[in-house]
Amino acid sequence: MPQTITRVFDLLKYNLEKYPKDEFISGKIKGVWKKYSTRQFCDTVDNLSRGLIRLGAGKGSRIAVMSHNRPEWNITDFAIIQIGAYQIPLYPTLPEHDIKFILEDAEVSILFVSDDALYQKVWSVMQTMNSGIKLYTFEEITNAVNWMDVVNDGAANTATDLEPYRLAIDPQDILTLIYTSGTTGTPKGVMLTHNNLIMNFKSGAVLIPKEVKKGLSFLPLCHVYERMIIYMYIYRDVSVYYAESMETIVADIQFVKPHIFCTVPRLLEKVYDRIIEKGKALTGIKKRIFFWALELGEQFELQKDWLYHFKLGIARKLVFSKWKAALGGEIVVIVSGGAALNPRLNRIFWAAGMCVVEGYGLTETSPVISSNYLGKMMFGTVGHPLEGVEVKIAADGEVLTRGPHVMKGYYKRDDLTAETIDTEGWFHTGDIGELVGDGFLKITDRKKEIFKTAGGKYIAPQLLENKYKESVLIEQIMVLGENRKFPAALIVPNFAALKSWCEHKGMTYTTNEEMLKDPQVIEKFNQEIINGSVEFGKWEQVKRFALLSKEWSIEGGEFSPKLSLKRKVILEKNKDVIEKLYKDAEDYKGVH
Repeated sequence: MPQTITRVFDLLKYNLEKYPKDEFISGKIKGVWKKYSTRQFCDTVDNLSRGLIRLGAGKGSRIAVMSHNRPEWNITDFAIIQIGAYQIPLYPTLPEHDIKFILEDAEVSILFVSDDALYQKVWSVMQTMNSGIKLYTFEEITNAVNWMDVVNDGAANTATDLEPYRLAIDPQDILTLIYTSGTTGTPKGVMLTHNNLIMNFKSGAVLIPKEVKKGLSFLPLCHVYERMIIYMYIYRDVSVYYAESMETIVADIQFVKPHIFCTVPRLLEKVYDRIIEKGKALTGIKKRIFFWALELGEQFELQKDWLYHFKLGIARKLVFSKWKAALGGEIVVIVSGGAALNPRLNRIFWAAGMCVVEGYGLTETSPVISSNYLGKMMFGTVGHPLEGVEVKIAADGEVLTRGPHVMKGYYKRDDLTAETIDTEGWFHTGDIGELVGDGFLKITDRKKEIFKTAGGKYIAPQLLENKYKESVLIEQIMVLGENRKFPAALIVPNFAALKSWCEHKGMTYTTNEEMLKDPQVIEKFNQEIINGSVEFGKWEQVKRFALLSKEWSIEGGEFSPKLSLKRKVILEKNKDVIEKLYKDAEDYKGVH
């Protein structure tokens, strides 16, 4: 057994000797669970490595994987990195022009895709390139070469010794190139080393209590957040289970009964909204008990008196136990990242016995900079910096970080690297924040997203958006108003909640488009904005809004793959609507 894990693939030998198990990594594909034992997984990885070597791959080769979460993603990942090649994850939702750019920029020689839809998408791109890329599929597809051909070829040639390849890999060698476009611009290849990821999952392991043994995964592995978490699970002897899709997540949670999963705030908000809708449908004493428990949950603090905990015990038995059962009944901790989590929502989940810990980081920082965890927690913050991570706040409020988690740089972009990492090694995150309490980090906004109104007042849109999203009627919102007289907003309603509200009011619901023109609906949203504005100064409050009938999405271009708003895209797509909002600055009422 390795005394220390110095390269990410050392995790496999570490697990094989220390934690061998029958269910190491499992995935549900087309309704059927495929389970790999530790031994079976490691053998398949080694055979694929041998097959890749026989295809001419080795140290410095570029091998890409484009797939939704499934065990084959991890098998190819480990097989690639233990021969010294760069693993390059591709988001399944990438547009064709970005796929082409990445394949050419990274000089990819081998590409694995999961299914027919992605095979057709990539094949179409490859016809426009003079690449010679070898393409393999995880699923059996007509006229395509299956990945098992490479695995079987490796299995038939066990004389290929992998140890010299492993020994040639240094902890500072590049493990992966992750292309990130963020919310603007051409994709940039972030170079992360073995040491970057190892530092992150070892320091971040404080997130996982000892009793956690089963982890459910559904966030994309092509993002470093979930990928690092999977490495952390393996490091901490947690079995991994991949949900089939977001459509099957309820059934998959009930099957796995996970102790832990990672999520983004939007998914927690949707779970909460569905629970609230069910609560509103109750009647009499049941309804009063439900909302009493909810109000109690909003007051949750880590340190409360015995009377509060007595009441909370009753609330958990009568109400919150049902919430927990809906998420499998065995949740110990939920990890939230990728965007700001509403503190009120966080308190309610804690009150319900499901501890949500919020963390913070970027692709360029492998990714976690700081995190809350059981035993060190402060609501409204993204936790303490991980061990070995330095954080400081610049004069203009920007969060800077330094340490072994910071990327090697941007691939082929020394100019961008120099802009982002200063001469003292501080990585400039682009986020605005402050250190509170005894060193907890609080993020207030994106540096580039803070804007100034025509009156010279600064507006931090994320703070406003998170508050307004507490309304169950608001699915998505973007606050705008740079160089304008006042802030305004674009709102995508939660149409299921809107339909319920209309039914309650005795209104006939026709189409989404028609309902958004109804004066009663507009007035209702106007009231929701007024209610959400109470905590903010008059100059910050949204004065006008437009209701949009089409939901924003990754595919539509309004969201980045990690669900950050692409503000420039949304502004451009809705420029006529926005001009209408500001046409009469004296009329502050919501419009459509």
